[in-house]
Amino acid sequence: MSTMFADTLLIVFISVCTALLAEGITWVLVYRTDKYKRLKAEVEKQSKKLEKKKETITESAGRQQKKKIERQEEKLKNNNRDLSMVRMKSMFAIGFCFTALMGMFNSIFDGRVVAKLPFTPLSYIQGLSHRNLLGDDTTDCSFIFLYILCTMSIRQDLRLHGTCEDACEVSSHKIGGFQKFKL
Repeated sequence: MSTMFADTLLIVFISVCTALLAEGITWVLVYRTDKYKRLKAEVEKQSKKLEKKKETITESAGRQQKKKIERQEEKLKNNNRDLSMVRMKSMFAIGFCFTALMGMFNSIFDGRVVAKLPFTPLSYIQGLSHRNLLGDDTTDCSFIFLYILCTMSIRQDLRLHGTCEDACEVSSHKIGGFQKFKL
């Protein structure tokens, strides 16, 4: 049982390290670049301008005002697309790193029960939670399942608690107790 506990702690540690690595890569390739900063400032400026125009517009507004708003919305959409493209290179780098690391960790933990689940997973998740494990006990947990759960939760916590630029974006767009995430 102590080996299983040590494996679980090791996987949580690996998840923290890979999440920090991913955020570091994102910061280096995206958030510190001038292009990202310029596009982000432009998107924020255009969003505020568009909101002001929408607030001042009346239902009896002319076609010209509506066309101006449509043009600004189109401009904002294009800048958001450009911002997504800037983030894309980070996603590819992170994907490449995670694929390499995943192969290495899969070979280390192949066939080892790393945790005991307190529940029986749904049938369509059992293939992942019991991957490469011998036996029929579906509460046995494989490396990949625990790693994915830990990494998802840890990365989300890192983002919400301010280790990356998106944390500011996420926390500043709360509406009525709910969060509105920007794409």
